[in-house]
Amino acid sequence: MKEISCKLLVLGAGPGGYVAAIRAGQLGVNTVIVEKAKAGGTCLNVGCIPSKALIHAADEYHRLRAAASGKSPLGLSLSAPAIDLRRTIAWKDGIVGRLNGGVTGLLKKAGVKAVIGEGRFVDGKTVDVETETGLQRIRAEAIVIATGSAPVELPDLPFGGSVISSTQALALTDVPQTLAVIGGGYIGLELGTAFAKLGSKVTVLEALDRILPQYDADLSKPVMKRLGELGVEVFTRTAAKRLSADRRGLLAEENGRAFEVPAEKVLVTVGRRPVTEGWGLEEIDLDRSGRFIRIDDQCRTSMRGVYAIGDVTGEPMLAHRAMAQGEMVAEIVAGHKRSWDKRCIPAVCFTDPEIVGAGLSPEEARAAGIDVKIGQFPFQANGRAMTTLSEDGFVRVIARADNHLVLGIQAVGHGVSELSATFALAIEMGARLEDIAGTIHAHPTQSEAFQEAALKTLGHALHI
Repeated sequence: MKEISCKLLVLGAGPGGYVAAIRAGQLGVNTVIVEKAKAGGTCLNVGCIPSKALIHAADEYHRLRAAASGKSPLGLSLSAPAIDLRRTIAWKDGIVGRLNGGVTGLLKKAGVKAVIGEGRFVDGKTVDVETETGLQRIRAEAIVIATGSAPVELPDLPFGGSVISSTQALALTDVPQTLAVIGGGYIGLELGTAFAKLGSKVTVLEALDRILPQYDADLSKPVMKRLGELGVEVFTRTAAKRLSADRRGLLAEENGRAFEVPAEKVLVTVGRRPVTEGWGLEEIDLDRSGRFIRIDDQCRTSMRGVYAIGDVTGEPMLAHRAMAQGEMVAEIVAGHKRSWDKRCIPAVCFTDPEIVGAGLSPEEARAAGIDVKIGQFPFQANGRAMTTLSEDGFVRVIARADNHLVLGIQAVGHGVSELSATFALAIEMGARLEDIAGTIHAHPTQSEAFQEAALKTLGHALHI
């Protein structure tokens, strides 16, 4: 058995893990990273990046179909378009490959040793890795668990055959004629919308009383409207049961009414679970918070020298949260004084239209007993939104009533994901309504709606 020693061992090369390793390497920390598959984890390989590539391809194809139908308000027309999904997936895979290579190169540049294989804890300082060339033992002063998450499987609808997870959905080479999506959260709706634009007849089944329950109803209404325009059927308060006898449909139940949904493919998107099995975690017996590993504000677990970051530590399961945690832990291991002091972690839903949330929602602020002022500005009154056929949606600002400190910012609309950093920066910097209102926003841009929402909250919006 080969043995190596290091100061920091990172288990998992997803966004949190590879950022932790790169930053530690930059700081001169002797670092080893272990990954059983490809660098980049779920986000880069079968999540954030490939799904956004598919969403973009679907948007482009949908625009072409609109022009071919003669219904384009821009006066565009063309003959019947077609899509070769195999080429689309190959293009997506090319992007993933480039980013894989980029991460691998950055790790090498930072002096990080990468070990490919499955790791398993021996104790709190030792991990055995089964590699292609045999067992390798790694001893480390500090260990970061960054093992991520995996799709949740339904007992009566296990993955396989026509029942697929988001991972398999992103590898399809033919557009299914009919697609049933179980779960009306952001993953299901992002992919469901994309396949509807590619030509699938999509049906969404949600157990709760509305889609996107993690966002308030005002933000999800424009998305629901758009789903209807795309021909997507949405059933709420509905439970998926099992495949039909001929396996060409999905049996479901809505308020006691049984019915069948045509489904060449069934996409299950009912959540993700932390990957805490298969790593020998029982050998070190870490404290848990439900299914997740419990951590403090420095991502320390209950065992000295063992840290955990990203999805394995709970919500929000977002790549950028994992990255921020990874950077922080690397600096702590290097001897820097750091703690988790983020005021907000922006969340983006890449539906049509997109949704962004940063900081507190109106309900969360009121539940905390804070007296708030709220202002909302519609994109219908924004010139840039008009010129891009993107008038649905709005920007909303929530601030304290007493000192106008901005507590939360939300938006729904075309391309609002690109405003997420602006929203987060305002909250992180402790901006007040007057700061946003007094900042000159370029015209014509959608960002002007942010300034106008702040002005509205102050009682004197200019363009509405």
